[in-house]
Amino acid sequence: MTGYAEVSVAVAGAQPPLAIRLELRSVNSRFLDLMFRLPDELRANEASVRALLTQQLRRGKVECRINLDEAQSAQALPDLQQIEPLLQAEAVLLERAPHLRSLSVADVWRLSAAQQLQTPADPAQLTHAMQRAAEAALRALQAARAAEGERLRSFLLERCAQLQQWALAAERVAPQAVARLQERFMSRWNEALQALGGNPDPEIVRDRLLQETTAFALRIDVAEEVSRLQSHLEAIGKVLVDGGEIGKRLDFLIQELHREANTLGSKSAVFELSELAVHMKVCIEQMREQVQNLE
Repeated sequence: MTGYAEVSVAVAGAQPPLAIRLELRSVNSRFLDLMFRLPDELRANEASVRALLTQQLRRGKVECRINLDEAQSAQALPDLQQIEPLLQAEAVLLERAPHLRSLSVADVWRLSAAQQLQTPADPAQLTHAMQRAAEAALRALQAARAAEGERLRSFLLERCAQLQQWALAAERVAPQAVARLQERFMSRWNEALQALGGNPDPEIVRDRLLQETTAFALRIDVAEEVSRLQSHLEAIGKVLVDGGEIGKRLDFLIQELHREANTLGSKSAVFELSELAVHMKVCIEQMREQVQNLE
C-alpha cells in the first residue's frame, strides 16, 4: 500500500500561466484513510477527487496535497507607451514636491507590469486541470503500489514454500520419535528387571510397551495440524496468484496458519518438533507483518 506520485497539469487560459500540482503519498493502514491539503480556491473540487480515490483504492493512509503554482517565466520588456504616462506623472509630482524620490528602473518595471492585462483562471478550467492531475497521479500511484506488491508477493510465496518444507519435516519426525521411545522403554525396562533379578512375562511386557507407545504417539501426532497447514498454504498461494483485493483474505489465512503452528507447538514432546514449531511461528509472524502492507 506504499507509494508516491506527483503530477503537474497546466490550467488553460490563465494569465499569468498557472498549473495544478498534485501529490499522492500512501502508507500502510488496515482501512482507507484519505487526508487532503489544498488551497481555498480549490476546495470546491475536493469532493470529486475524493470520489475518484475512493473508487480505486481500498486500503492505505493516503495524503493528497494540491497546490496552484504560478509559472516562473522571464518578464517581457515594459511597453514604452505605458511608461510615458508614468514619467509625465512623475515630472508633475516632482515639480510640486521636490523632496520626493525619483522612480527607479525597478519601480517603472513593476508599475508597468501591474498595468498589463491579467486573465483570471476560469473555474471550469481549474476543475478540468485538477481532474486530469488527479487521474494521472492515481495511475502513477497504482503503478508504484503494484511494483511494491509484486515484491511482497514473491516474499510471501518464498515463505510458503519454506513452511511446506517444515510441515513435511514435522510429519517425518513424529514416527521417528515413537520408534525412539520404544527403544528407550525396552532399554529401561530391561535395566529395571536386571536390577530386580526378575523374569517378566513377555505378554505383560508387550502390553505395557503398546500402551506407552500408543499414548505417546497420540500425544505427538501432528498429521491433522500438518494437513491443515498445507491446506492454508495452498489457499494463500492461490490468492497470491489470482490477485485482486487480497489483503483481508490473507489476514484471515495468516491467523489460521498461526493457530495451527501453536497447536503443533503444544504437542512438542520432542525437541525436533519444538524447534520446527518455533521456526514456523517466526516465519508466520514475518508474513503477518508484510500482509498488513497489501490491499
